[in-house]
Amino acid sequence: MGAVQKRQAQLPLRPAGPETVRALLAWYEAERRDLPWRYGPRKKADPYRVWLSEIMLQQTTVKAVVPYFERFVARWPTVVTLAAAPLEEVLQLWAGLGYYSRARNLKACADAVVRDFGGAFPRAEKELLELPGIGPYTAAAITAIAFGEKATPVDGNVERVVSRLFAVRQPLPAAKSEIRRLAATLTPSRRAGDFAQAMMDLGAEICTPKNPSCLVCPLQQDCAANARGLADVLPVKAKKLARPSRYGIAFLVQREDGAVLLRQRAEAGLLGGMLEIPSTPWLDALPAKKEALRSAPVTTSWLPVAGTVVHVFTHFRLELSVYRALVPVDASFTLWAEQERCRWVDRRDLHAQALPSLMRKVIAHGLDGNR
Repeated sequence: MGAVQKRQAQLPLRPAGPETVRALLAWYEAERRDLPWRYGPRKKADPYRVWLSEIMLQQTTVKAVVPYFERFVARWPTVVTLAAAPLEEVLQLWAGLGYYSRARNLKACADAVVRDFGGAFPRAEKELLELPGIGPYTAAAITAIAFGEKATPVDGNVERVVSRLFAVRQPLPAAKSEIRRLAATLTPSRRAGDFAQAMMDLGAEICTPKNPSCLVCPLQQDCAANARGLADVLPVKAKKLARPSRYGIAFLVQREDGAVLLRQRAEAGLLGGMLEIPSTPWLDALPAKKEALRSAPVTTSWLPVAGTVVHVFTHFRLELSVYRALVPVDASFTLWAEQERCRWVDRRDLHAQALPSLMRKVIAHGLDGNR
């Protein structure tokens, strides 16, 4: 243990409780992050903006979310206007933010709020949990932040703060239920929303995953991990299993007038409802060329593009080879069985399509790789 840790370990520990809450709220009023979906301490929030931001922030950083949030509220300022939008437009504006099931659930939730609740989000966690895309964390966040009701949202930041505050040594994810219980013991009856956002900000700005700034933390005197010199090692996380790899071949077809062939994916499953460059199924091994061509969207001559496109999803790593074909505008060829889901899109308009990041990589690789 270093000299600083020894001095910290000798500080009197004040058990986390009401004083912890007061210290944190005071810090939040002075140091809170200025975010476009917030209305400031002690201010009434807009449930629509709270809900939209929380859905976008799932497994995504604040920095990445801000421009998307601002574009969404500029186009659809209320849940009623979002519900009236076509799903394809929602997916289009979401493209690049990832985890696309969130966008489909976003639209479905907006539809349900308008249809079943007259365009006003319900206040009760139980009713919120019945809406598409809203789980326990999001329901608690909306209840606390949007309505000021006592509820305890626990995201990754709050999880880290609580695990250190109470020196929880049990590894994650097994410790999640205990961390939620401990967090609930601190949640105040008044200003629950400010408290929740203060915990999130503390985790993002001070109680960071690496090198936490314990010396400037408003909860230093209350933190059991700091007193015991454990802040740098908590929370303990179980070792992650290595991501498996999958492989496939993508078929980039371009007409002589510059249009590119895109296909809409099925609504269910990974990247559901988004547009894609047609490809073989993604399997544990790269298919042989003869077998792969059975999945080609057109009958033509195909040229392989040097190199591969690599994309990492949550549960697996994907490596795609790319075949490219150039066909005349009046070419006569047969699209495969899912012809109705395919469309030609001018190359100049590709930026405005509901294309996930993976497919933008494929297009860039395929078009640039044969210049």
